[in-house]
Amino acid sequence: MSHTGIHHVTAFSGAPDRNADFYTRVLGLRLVKKTVNFDDPGTYHLYYGDETGRPGTILTFFPIAHAAPGRVGVGETQETAFRVPRAAIGWWAHHLIEKGVTHDTVAQAFGDPILRFRDPDGMILALVGTDAEEAGGVWTGGEVPAEHAIRGFHGVTLLLREAEATAAILTGVLGFREAGRDGLSIRYGSGAETGGFVTLRVVGEFLRGRQGAGSVHHIAFRAADDAEQARMVETLTRSYGLGVTEQKDRQYFRSVYFREPGGVLFEIATDGPGFAIDEPVASLGQALKLPGFLEPHRAQIEGRLAERG
Repeated sequence: MSHTGIHHVTAFSGAPDRNADFYTRVLGLRLVKKTVNFDDPGTYHLYYGDETGRPGTILTFFPIAHAAPGRVGVGETQETAFRVPRAAIGWWAHHLIEKGVTHDTVAQAFGDPILRFRDPDGMILALVGTDAEEAGGVWTGGEVPAEHAIRGFHGVTLLLREAEATAAILTGVLGFREAGRDGLSIRYGSGAETGGFVTLRVVGEFLRGRQGAGSVHHIAFRAADDAEQARMVETLTRSYGLGVTEQKDRQYFRSVYFREPGGVLFEIATDGPGFAIDEPVASLGQALKLPGFLEPHRAQIEGRLAERG
C-alpha cells in the first residue's frame, strides 16, 4: 500500500466553544475546517490538525452542548495519542499544569514516555515522546512553540474482549503488522510517521461502552485514492464477510464505513482532495463551510447551530 495508518479520529464533545478553546489554545492544534455533520446539519463538525490538516493529524468533533457524558468500555476507543518530540514531554507536563489540566505521572509504554490526561469532556488523550522531531507542517499560529508542538497522531488504543479478529482486519486489509506486546496490550504498526499505531487492549468480559461527550465515534484509516479504497472494500467483503457502506462524499475526502469484529466503527477515507478545496490554506477554519447540497439552507442551518451552541 502506498499510504497506511490513521487518517482521522472523530469524537463527540460538549459545547463547541469550550472544545475549540482546549484544542487550539491548550494543545496548539489548528482549526482547519468548521462545517456541519452532513447527516445532521444542525450540529457542527470541527476539524483540528496541523497547518493544512494532513491525513494522520486530524481530530474531529461533533460538539453538542449539554450532551450526556460517554463511558469507555469494550468495543470502543480507550485512548487517542499524539506524537511530540521526546524532549518535549517535560515541557508539556508543565504546560498542562499552567492551563489547569490534570495529568498522570509520565509513564512508559512500549519503550516511549507517555503523558496521559483528559480533555474537558473526559476524552482520554496522551502525548507520546518520539525521536522523530521534524517540524514540517506544524501549526505555529497558536500558543505552543514549534519545537514542542504536536506532530500528528501517534495512534489509538482499542478496548476489546479479544484481539484475533480485529488484528486480522488490521493486518489483512489496513496495512498494519504486529509491532510488540506489553501485558494485556498488543501493538500494530503501519510504518507511517503519523498515525502509525493501533494498540489492542484485551480485557475479556467487561462493561460495554456508551457513546456520549468524550467518547470516540469512529477511527478512519487512509486510502491513497478511490481505487485503493475499492480494493480494501473488496477484501473486507470477500475475504472477511463484513458489510461495508456505499461510498459517501465528505467534501474533503470520500469514505466508507464498517463495524470491525470487535465492535469498533472503522472508516476508510481517501487522502484527497483535502481541506483547501473550498478555502485558501491561509484562512482555513475561519468561516462556516457547507457542501453544495446544504448551501441553499445556510440561513436555517446557522439558526439551528446558534440555538444549540
